[in-house]
Amino acid sequence: MPIIINEIEISVSVSDDASSSGAPPGSNTPSKEEIIKECVEQVMEILKQKNER
Repeated sequence: MPIIINEIEISVSVSDDASSSGAPPGSNTPSKEEIIKECVEQVMEILKQKNER
């Protein structure tokens, strides 16, 4: 019997404080807009796959 997940809860924490990130100083970290764009693209891909089933 397959298991169907109807709902997923995702929690993230984004901080403006560069000193708390794990990236070394001077590294090329993505901007907030780039992070949001990537998240939206991934969510849209998941929804597309869900609709194809």
